[in-house]
Amino acid sequence: MFDKLAVFCGNANPKLAKDICKYLRLKLGQAEVTRFSEGEIRVKINENVRGKDVFLIQPTCSPPNENMMELLIMIDALKRASASRITAVLPYYGYARQDRKDQPRVPITAKLVADLITVAGASRLLTIDLHAGQIQGFFDIPVDHLYAINTFVEYFQKLRLQNLVVVSPDVGGIKMARAYAKRFNTNLAIIDKRRINTTQTEVMNIMGEVKGKNAIIIDDLVATAGSLVEATQALKNQGAEDIYAAITHPVLSGPALERIEKSALKHIAVCDTIPVEDGKIHPKIKVLTVAPLLGEAIKRIHNEESVSCLFD
Repeated sequence: MFDKLAVFCGNANPKLAKDICKYLRLKLGQAEVTRFSEGEIRVKINENVRGKDVFLIQPTCSPPNENMMELLIMIDALKRASASRITAVLPYYGYARQDRKDQPRVPITAKLVADLITVAGASRLLTIDLHAGQIQGFFDIPVDHLYAINTFVEYFQKLRLQNLVVVSPDVGGIKMARAYAKRFNTNLAIIDKRRINTTQTEVMNIMGEVKGKNAIIIDDLVATAGSLVEATQALKNQGAEDIYAAITHPVLSGPALERIEKSALKHIAVCDTIPVEDGKIHPKIKVLTVAPLLGEAIKRIHNEESVSCLFD
């Protein structure tokens, strides 16, 4: 069935790649991704990929520059090895936060990365919960944009939480939060905040009723957790009961774990789009796998079937 399908990965998230292959009942492709003595990336594909449909799993998470270069060099190696199609699978699409010119003399890194992936030789992109949906338009190749919503909804339904409200931590996240509120058949609240600088925000108002309710904050990524903790405290101040979070990409940089530990968050559910390292495993953090979601998408793309059913 999968004679012409091959799955490879770099060093960014090998566990997720192995879990995807386990779902597909397929052996992970053999490749060496090492370093020359001065630090340059050395790649060698150790099996025949001529004429194969190749999926390369490599989130551009920390360290982003290393993982990005591994991705590009592996795509080039696969292209030169005559793979018939190369799908770049980025469970986490890094450099996405600069997706427009909102200040003078700043880059649009999300577009730059799209160009680099395309020029390197990728035929299509598969990703989950982009920071901004319009990034799909930065590519001149097909993009399959998946959502982790089903993974989170299944998890929180098992907790049997009552009297729920879904919370968007900012105006930009309303569309995603509304989709969750619809799935939970509950109300939506929105936090109106003002950004002080690139790392600090200030909560101005909460739109919607949260008093006496259990809240689930929805977002695409958590980096330093500053905004998340601010939102949690604002909800507590307005009388919310237990507060949870469903956040797809656990970047968890800087003081994130310390802030989460000290916050009023009951716990936070994240996905394994980014590996949560041993030093970042915490009782308040629950890691859910997206391997079945990506595995099913890979199977359907390879078989030229629709992936729209994965959005139901």
